[in-house]
Amino acid sequence: MSAAVRGQQVNLVPSVDSSFCLGMLPFLLSLIAGATDVISFLGLDGLFTAHITGNLVILAAHIVSGGSAQLGPMLSVPIFIIALSSACLLAAVLEAIGVASLRPLLLLQFLLLLGFLVLCLGAGPPRSSLDANTAIAIVAGMLGVSAMAVQNGMVHISLKGAPATAVMTTNISILTIDVVNMLIAQDPNDVAKARSRARHTWPAVVGFALGCTLGAFCEMLIGLRSLALPAGLAFVALALARVTR
Repeated sequence: MSAAVRGQQVNLVPSVDSSFCLGMLPFLLSLIAGATDVISFLGLDGLFTAHITGNLVILAAHIVSGGSAQLGPMLSVPIFIIALSSACLLAAVLEAIGVASLRPLLLLQFLLLLGFLVLCLGAGPPRSSLDANTAIAIVAGMLGVSAMAVQNGMVHISLKGAPATAVMTTNISILTIDVVNMLIAQDPNDVAKARSRARHTWPAVVGFALGCTLGAFCEMLIGLRSLALPAGLAFVALALARVTR
Protein backbone atom coordinates (compact mmCIF):
# COMPACT_ATOMS: atom_id res chain seq x y z
CA MET A 1 0.00 0.00 0.00
CA SER A 2 1.50 3.32 -1.03
CA ALA A 3 -0.38 5.78 1.23
CA ALA A 4 1.94 7.21 3.86
CA VAL A 5 0.89 6.32 7.40
CA ARG A 6 2.65 7.81 10.40
CA GLY A 7 1.14 7.22 13.80
CA GLN A 8 -2.50 8.09 13.42
CA GLN A 9 -2.06 10.35 10.39
CA VAL A 10 -2.72 9.40 6.79
CA ASN A 11 -1.38 11.77 4.16
CA LEU A 12 -3.95 12.40 1.44
CA VAL A 13 -2.07 15.02 -0.56
CA PRO A 14 -2.84 13.94 -4.12
CA SER A 15 -0.09 12.00 -5.86
CA VAL A 16 0.22 9.09 -8.20
CA ASP A 17 1.03 6.91 -5.18
CA SER A 18 -2.23 7.64 -3.31
CA SER A 19 -4.39 4.65 -2.45
CA PHE A 20 -7.67 4.56 -4.36
CA CYS A 21 -9.63 3.64 -1.26
CA LEU A 22 -8.17 6.42 0.85
CA GLY A 23 -8.55 8.83 -2.04
CA MET A 24 -12.28 8.04 -2.16
CA LEU A 25 -12.84 8.85 1.51
CA PRO A 26 -13.10 12.67 1.19
CA PHE A 27 -15.73 12.30 -1.54
CA LEU A 28 -17.63 9.73 0.51
CA LEU A 29 -17.43 11.78 3.71
CA SER A 30 -18.72 14.82 1.82
CA LEU A 31 -21.67 12.74 0.62
CA ILE A 32 -22.38 11.78 4.23
CA ALA A 33 -22.18 15.36 5.50
CA GLY A 34 -24.39 16.76 2.76
CA ALA A 35 -27.06 14.09 3.22
CA THR A 36 -27.03 14.32 7.02
CA ASP A 37 -27.22 18.10 7.01
CA VAL A 38 -30.15 18.42 4.63
CA ILE A 39 -32.14 15.56 6.19
CA SER A 40 -31.77 17.00 9.68
CA PHE A 41 -32.68 20.46 8.38
CA LEU A 42 -35.85 19.19 6.72
CA GLY A 43 -36.84 16.61 9.32
CA LEU A 44 -35.83 18.34 12.57
CA ASP A 45 -37.32 21.77 11.98
CA GLY A 46 -34.26 23.55 10.60
CA LEU A 47 -31.44 21.96 12.63
CA PHE A 48 -28.08 21.91 10.84
CA THR A 49 -25.92 19.01 11.98
CA ALA A 50 -22.82 19.71 9.88
CA HIS A 51 -23.21 23.47 9.46
CA ILE A 52 -22.74 25.01 12.91
CA THR A 53 -22.53 28.47 11.33
CA GLY A 54 -26.13 28.05 10.18
CA ASN A 55 -27.25 27.19 13.72
CA LEU A 56 -25.54 30.32 15.04
CA VAL A 57 -27.29 32.45 12.44
CA ILE A 58 -30.69 30.94 13.22
CA LEU A 59 -30.13 31.32 16.96
CA ALA A 60 -29.05 34.96 16.65
CA ALA A 61 -32.01 35.74 14.39
CA HIS A 62 -34.46 34.27 16.91
CA ILE A 63 -32.90 36.14 19.83
CA VAL A 64 -32.69 39.52 18.10
CA SER A 65 -36.19 39.28 16.64
CA GLY A 66 -37.64 38.35 20.01
CA GLY A 67 -38.72 34.91 18.90
CA SER A 68 -38.38 31.76 20.97
CA ALA A 69 -34.99 30.12 20.48
CA GLN A 70 -35.12 26.37 19.93
CA LEU A 71 -33.06 24.20 22.23
CA GLY A 72 -31.50 22.17 19.42
CA PRO A 73 -29.57 25.02 17.77
CA MET A 74 -28.64 26.35 21.21
CA LEU A 75 -27.12 23.01 22.23
CA SER A 76 -25.53 22.23 18.88
CA VAL A 77 -22.51 24.50 19.34
CA PRO A 78 -21.39 23.25 22.80
CA ILE A 79 -22.19 19.65 21.83
CA PHE A 80 -20.14 20.04 18.65
CA ILE A 81 -17.19 21.37 20.67
CA ILE A 82 -17.47 18.60 23.26
CA ALA A 83 -17.71 15.87 20.63
CA LEU A 84 -14.80 17.31 18.63
CA SER A 85 -12.66 17.59 21.77
CA SER A 86 -13.51 13.98 22.67
CA ALA A 87 -12.50 12.82 19.19
CA CYS A 88 -9.18 14.65 19.51
CA LEU A 89 -8.53 13.07 22.92
CA LEU A 90 -9.43 9.63 21.58
CA ALA A 91 -7.05 10.09 18.65
CA ALA A 92 -4.28 11.20 21.02
CA VAL A 93 -4.77 8.13 23.22
CA LEU A 94 -4.76 5.85 20.19
CA GLU A 95 -1.58 7.48 18.90
CA ALA A 96 0.07 7.00 22.28
CA ILE A 97 -0.52 3.25 22.10
CA GLY A 98 0.47 3.04 18.43
CA VAL A 99 -3.00 2.61 16.89
CA ALA A 100 -4.01 4.63 13.82
CA SER A 101 -7.12 6.71 14.55
CA LEU A 102 -8.81 6.60 11.14
CA ARG A 103 -10.79 3.37 11.55
CA PRO A 104 -11.85 3.98 15.19
CA LEU A 105 -13.11 7.46 14.31
CA LEU A 106 -14.97 6.14 11.27
CA LEU A 107 -16.53 3.48 13.49
CA LEU A 108 -17.54 6.10 16.05
CA GLN A 109 -19.12 8.23 13.34
CA PHE A 110 -21.05 5.25 12.00
CA LEU A 111 -22.38 4.37 15.45
CA LEU A 112 -23.47 7.96 16.08
CA LEU A 113 -25.28 8.13 12.74
CA LEU A 114 -26.89 4.76 13.41
CA GLY A 115 -28.09 6.04 16.78
CA PHE A 116 -29.41 9.18 15.06
CA LEU A 117 -31.41 6.99 12.67
CA VAL A 118 -32.76 4.67 15.37
CA LEU A 119 -33.91 7.48 17.66
CA CYS A 120 -35.62 9.34 14.83
CA LEU A 121 -37.44 6.22 13.69
CA GLY A 122 -38.58 5.53 17.23
CA ALA A 123 -39.83 9.06 17.82
CA GLY A 124 -42.85 9.07 15.54
CA PRO A 125 -44.17 8.48 12.02
CA PRO A 126 -41.11 8.24 9.74
CA ARG A 127 -42.69 10.30 6.96
CA SER A 128 -43.31 13.35 9.15
CA SER A 129 -40.97 15.93 10.66
CA LEU A 130 -40.34 15.72 14.39
CA ASP A 131 -41.16 18.42 16.88
CA ALA A 132 -37.66 19.78 17.38
CA ASN A 133 -38.39 20.70 21.00
CA THR A 134 -39.17 17.17 22.19
CA ALA A 135 -36.50 15.42 24.24
CA ILE A 136 -36.01 12.53 21.81
CA ALA A 137 -35.67 14.88 18.84
CA ILE A 138 -33.09 16.97 20.69
CA VAL A 139 -31.06 13.90 21.71
CA ALA A 140 -31.28 12.49 18.18
CA GLY A 141 -30.19 15.80 16.68
CA MET A 142 -27.22 16.01 19.04
CA LEU A 143 -26.13 12.53 17.92
CA GLY A 144 -26.13 13.85 14.37
CA VAL A 145 -24.16 16.94 15.43
CA SER A 146 -21.67 14.72 17.27
CA ALA A 147 -21.23 12.51 14.20
CA MET A 148 -20.39 15.55 12.09
CA ALA A 149 -18.03 16.85 14.78
CA VAL A 150 -16.18 13.53 14.70
CA GLN A 151 -15.99 13.77 10.91
CA ASN A 152 -14.60 17.31 11.05
CA GLY A 153 -11.96 16.21 13.54
CA MET A 154 -11.15 13.08 11.56
CA VAL A 155 -10.30 15.06 8.43
CA HIS A 156 -7.78 17.21 10.33
CA ILE A 157 -6.40 14.44 12.56
CA SER A 158 -6.44 11.25 10.52
CA LEU A 159 -6.65 12.41 6.89
CA LYS A 160 -3.86 14.93 6.65
CA GLY A 161 -4.06 16.94 3.44
CA ALA A 162 -7.71 16.15 2.70
CA PRO A 163 -10.07 19.03 1.93
CA ALA A 164 -12.86 19.93 4.33
CA THR A 165 -15.77 17.53 3.89
CA ALA A 166 -18.57 19.24 5.86
CA VAL A 167 -18.13 22.97 5.18
CA MET A 168 -17.96 23.97 1.53
CA THR A 169 -17.36 27.75 1.71
CA THR A 170 -13.58 27.38 1.85
CA ASN A 171 -13.52 24.59 -0.72
CA ILE A 172 -15.63 26.53 -3.22
CA SER A 173 -13.51 29.65 -2.69
CA ILE A 174 -10.28 27.73 -3.27
CA LEU A 175 -11.72 25.88 -6.26
CA THR A 176 -12.96 29.12 -7.86
CA ILE A 177 -9.60 30.85 -7.37
CA ASP A 178 -7.75 27.87 -8.84
CA VAL A 179 -10.04 27.67 -11.87
CA VAL A 180 -9.50 31.38 -12.54
CA ASN A 181 -5.73 30.95 -12.14
CA MET A 182 -5.80 28.03 -14.57
CA LEU A 183 -7.37 30.36 -17.13
CA ILE A 184 -5.31 33.52 -16.63
CA ALA A 185 -2.00 32.51 -15.06
CA GLN A 186 1.02 33.02 -17.31
CA ASP A 187 3.48 30.83 -15.42
CA PRO A 188 3.07 27.13 -16.32
CA ASN A 189 4.09 26.19 -12.77
CA ASP A 190 1.27 28.29 -11.33
CA VAL A 191 -1.17 26.68 -13.73
CA ALA A 192 0.03 23.22 -12.74
CA LYS A 193 -0.32 23.99 -9.03
CA ALA A 194 -3.80 25.41 -9.52
CA ARG A 195 -4.81 22.34 -11.54
CA SER A 196 -3.46 20.02 -8.84
CA ARG A 197 -5.34 21.83 -6.06
CA ALA A 198 -8.54 21.88 -8.12
CA ARG A 199 -8.25 18.15 -8.77
CA HIS A 200 -7.84 17.71 -5.01
CA THR A 201 -10.80 19.91 -4.02
CA TRP A 202 -13.58 19.32 -6.52
CA PRO A 203 -14.55 15.80 -5.33
CA ALA A 204 -15.47 17.18 -1.90
CA VAL A 205 -17.59 19.97 -3.41
CA VAL A 206 -19.36 17.60 -5.81
CA GLY A 207 -19.80 15.00 -3.07
CA PHE A 208 -21.43 17.46 -0.68
CA ALA A 209 -23.75 18.83 -3.35
CA LEU A 210 -24.69 15.31 -4.43
CA GLY A 211 -25.27 14.30 -0.81
CA CYS A 212 -27.57 17.28 -0.28
CA THR A 213 -29.52 16.43 -3.43
CA LEU A 214 -29.90 12.74 -2.62
CA GLY A 215 -30.70 13.48 1.03
CA ALA A 216 -33.40 16.03 0.17
CA PHE A 217 -34.95 13.71 -2.42
CA CYS A 218 -34.98 10.75 -0.02
CA GLU A 219 -36.36 12.85 2.85
CA MET A 220 -39.17 14.03 0.61
CA LEU A 221 -40.05 10.43 -0.26
CA ILE A 222 -39.58 8.55 3.02
CA GLY A 223 -39.01 11.17 5.71
CA LEU A 224 -36.52 10.49 8.48
CA ARG A 225 -36.03 6.93 7.30
CA SER A 226 -33.72 8.61 4.77
CA LEU A 227 -31.12 8.85 7.56
CA ALA A 228 -30.34 5.29 6.53
CA LEU A 229 -28.53 6.89 3.57
CA PRO A 230 -25.74 8.66 5.52
CA ALA A 231 -25.57 5.77 8.01
CA GLY A 232 -25.11 3.31 5.14
CA LEU A 233 -22.50 5.52 3.50
CA ALA A 234 -20.64 5.73 6.82
CA PHE A 235 -20.55 1.93 6.90
CA VAL A 236 -19.14 1.93 3.35
CA ALA A 237 -16.47 4.45 4.42
CA LEU A 238 -15.54 2.20 7.34
CA ALA A 239 -15.30 -0.77 5.00
CA LEU A 240 -13.04 1.19 2.63
CA ALA A 241 -10.74 2.09 5.51
CA ARG A 242 -10.59 -1.51 6.64
CA VAL A 243 -9.15 -2.67 3.32
CA THR A 244 -6.26 -0.22 3.62
CA ARG A 245 -3.06 -0.67 5.56
